[in-house]
Amino acid sequence: MARTPPALLSPADQERRRALSLMKTVALGALVFMAVLFVVAFTLQERYPWLDYVRAAAEGGMVGALADWFAVTALFRHPLGIPIPHTAIIPNRKDEIGRTLGEFVETNFLSEEVVRTKLDSLSIAMSVGRWLTDPEPSAQGQTHAQRVLSEGATMATGVLNALSDDDVNGIIEDLARTHLIMPEWGPPLGGWLERIVASGAHHGAVDMAAENVAAWLEGNHAAFDGLVSRRLPTWVPSLAHRLVDDTIYNEAVRFVAAVRADPDHPARHAIDAYLERLADGLQHDPATIGRLEDSKIAVFDSPRVRELAAAAWNTAKTGLLTALADPDSGLRTRATAALVDVGGRLRTDAALQRRVDDWVGQGAVFLVSRYRHDIASIITDTVERWDPAETTEKIELMVGRDLQYIRLNGTIVGALAGLAIFTIAHAFLG
Repeated sequence: MARTPPALLSPADQERRRALSLMKTVALGALVFMAVLFVVAFTLQERYPWLDYVRAAAEGGMVGALADWFAVTALFRHPLGIPIPHTAIIPNRKDEIGRTLGEFVETNFLSEEVVRTKLDSLSIAMSVGRWLTDPEPSAQGQTHAQRVLSEGATMATGVLNALSDDDVNGIIEDLARTHLIMPEWGPPLGGWLERIVASGAHHGAVDMAAENVAAWLEGNHAAFDGLVSRRLPTWVPSLAHRLVDDTIYNEAVRFVAAVRADPDHPARHAIDAYLERLADGLQHDPATIGRLEDSKIAVFDSPRVRELAAAAWNTAKTGLLTALADPDSGLRTRATAALVDVGGRLRTDAALQRRVDDWVGQGAVFLVSRYRHDIASIITDTVERWDPAETTEKIELMVGRDLQYIRLNGTIVGALAGLAIFTIAHAFLG
């Protein structure tokens, strides 16, 4: 079986490989030691009878060492390359091991009871609150709240940059068409206007309009020059022209002043009557409703309106990107303060802690109950994609060093067992 080149192994795996090689050498050395001891004892046992016990111990040690060598090797490969049945277990049964491991994790770690019990023993909300309000800066020179905002800003920036302006404009247009253009405006606007007129809430707007007209008249006397007099016959004296224009201007000023001064002025009643008719027409007159709808469609389908929508999106996007990129921007500063405030409440508000912990627990239990098989299948699918040789080497690097201790222990235990058996047999059977 080909070994992975050291350059492709992580530093930790390279260290595990060195430790495994050392333990293999120790285990093999113990077997060689027992073999040498057996040869010496077997050769000299007739001259030195006590070497019978040494020979028996060496025999047991060799048997134990060989048996455990075979058992350990059979996990990862065929001993001596001989395809003995039930050897090379890991490479031959890799997929089955992955499925079994996935089922074990799903049954014993992803059950609702295990997850709920674990979460009930944790105060997640309080821990998060303490973490967010920790004033000490982290290794990056930021507090935890600032770090959260920094990562969130990075993610938001990536999302904004990934968005296509054309797609966003299309979404805005679709939303506007669905929620603004397609719904009929007439009846809702008519009902809204009817309630305003009935409550007299429009009187303030009428007062403001009268004040603005009065202010305009006061500053635009010259606008009335020739307004009517230029339509008079040429034979009328110029003095009469001036008199007519001044009369029109003065009448307008007096009229507006009267409207402003008299809450019961006929003009105000005329406005009320007009607004009442308009409110009724918007609700019940198809012609009025149709004119409003035509005007609405003409406005929203105007290229200028689309340009304004695109410009608004570009302005908002640019502003957001600028604010997200600046750690000292008002957006990030206020968001950080909000996070710290949330953390403070999570740390001190017992009722909020219970609610948050309950939400987290319910969410985790829901995810586990709904997707635990899919989560466990990650193990199964991952193991199935692994190369058998690489999988075997990875597992051997992880546990092989401990398995070499089994070989060493087998040598020692075998030697003790061989010595004990020989001693008992010699004592009772002669």
